[in-house]
Amino acid sequence: MPASIARACAHPLAAAVAAGVVLILPGSASAAFGDRPLGVGTRGHDVRVLQSWLSHVGIATAVDGTFGRGTARSLRRFERRHGGTVDGRLSRAEARRLRALVEGGADAAPSAVVEPTATAALSGDGRTAIAPAGAPPVVAGVIAAANRIAGKPYVYGGGHGGWESRGYDCSGAVSYALHGGGLLGTPLVSGALARWGQPGRGEWITVYGHGGHAYLVVAGLRFDTSGRGGSGPRWRTEPRSSRGFAARHPLGL
Repeated sequence: MPASIARACAHPLAAAVAAGVVLILPGSASAAFGDRPLGVGTRGHDVRVLQSWLSHVGIATAVDGTFGRGTARSLRRFERRHGGTVDGRLSRAEARRLRALVEGGADAAPSAVVEPTATAALSGDGRTAIAPAGAPPVVAGVIAAANRIAGKPYVYGGGHGGWESRGYDCSGAVSYALHGGGLLGTPLVSGALARWGQPGRGEWITVYGHGGHAYLVVAGLRFDTSGRGGSGPRWRTEPRSSRGFAARHPLGL
């Protein structure tokens, strides 16, 4: 990658992240999972996390950030399996129980109903991607979010002052896609993405990052701001070397 692109892709707040500063960026604040009870009608990042984690423990749930009847049904299934009042409302105790299952991996059933080798494909418009049939809801959510910004222009710092932007830089685009799957609550710069999640490549989702650039591979398809077809967030089908990048993945994916 040309040095000019690498410099452009590094966000000016990278030094703060490297120093261990937690960034609270305008427009990105939302309740952290477990901070409040959740029930029908609530919305936010913590609802996305709930939906993603229910899917992770084997209770398929649409990830849209809105606690509707479908989420309540899924939660009641969780409550029947793991104890507690079966009322379709997430208590703080239930949030702790779900977190322990996801982070510890105990009693968690695989959320995928297709093989992790299934690949996404470009749709007929050449701009958006199609998730493999039966892919985990989290994966479908990441792809759907990336589709929403695919084709937007490259804008230095774009996506770091708020989720919705007229354009995105590399880490802003990756952060937006991960947020769409309920995997990220605050935009991260490329250096922070190189330390995000679990080390190594994932079966469904892999983030590649270093101090100057970041990109994402979802179900075998790369989402990147540099490559053929111009700058800015795009699905890319040509190969790209990952040499010099740290590979990271979300737990269980």
